[in-house]
Amino acid sequence: MNEVIRTESLTKKYRSLRALDGVNLDIREGSVYALVGPNGAGKTTLIKILMNLIDASTGRASVLGMDSKRIRGQAYTQIGYVSENQEIPEWMRVSELLDYVHPFYPSWDADLENSLLKQFDLPRDKKIKAISRGMKMKLALASALAFHPKLVVLDEPFGGLDPLVRDQLIEGLLERARESTVFLSSHDLTEIESFATHVGYLESGKLSFSEELASLRNRFREIELTFTSPPQLPQSVPSSWLQMKLASNAAGFIETNFDEEKTPENIRRVFVDVQDVSSKPMNLRSIFLAMARKGGEV
Repeated sequence: MNEVIRTESLTKKYRSLRALDGVNLDIREGSVYALVGPNGAGKTTLIKILMNLIDASTGRASVLGMDSKRIRGQAYTQIGYVSENQEIPEWMRVSELLDYVHPFYPSWDADLENSLLKQFDLPRDKKIKAISRGMKMKLALASALAFHPKLVVLDEPFGGLDPLVRDQLIEGLLERARESTVFLSSHDLTEIESFATHVGYLESGKLSFSEELASLRNRFREIELTFTSPPQLPQSVPSSWLQMKLASNAAGFIETNFDEEKTPENIRRVFVDVQDVSSKPMNLRSIFLAMARKGGEV
């Protein structure tokens, strides 16, 4: 599979602030890649560099095989871009906006446009200023999908939207995912977990991990231990263990590199008197919180 997005040691500095710090990222064709991280992590900065809206300080980025610094004009006919703060000319009607952007895209599909309008319940004749914020986001997405883009880039598309609107946006994305690679940033972890194939975690400008969502779920586990007497806090534990907690006759932690054989062996080396070991998978929100509290790589 081809790389649709690739960055090498990508860095963005604002005086003493490093908004991005040596980010190496590979996004493969056909994936639905979700970039997560706390506010100020650098997600929007990364997207703006990829879209050639701002320049990187150092490093390289390529989009659809092209240096991101050359993304302009004709290149945008292959990229659907939607931002949370995207401005839309609200004096236009819904149909007028679509008629306006249509000529910029040689591959614009009028049948698909009509299908998206129907799917998103968008009223053609209404003024944009008279429709809700959720409707405006659906309109922005419809205009970004109607020309069959090779890449769809979404910057916080679900912020502040009600569940029904989010479901409609996700349904529209998934139907197009068969022909497009999707790259999005979002805080809506529950929604992301329902459809993303890959996930990356950005913290203070650094990419802590980037992998398939299935792989991430497999390696993060909540571990619970039971003892016949109160356990003692060990002097050292494996670096993959986070948030060690001791109770009366129990202990628990988060294993960030779970292995069916090695993890129990490591536990019994550290806690020689452990009686029982159990583990359970974690959802993306729990993994996100564990990473945010640690503030470092795993």
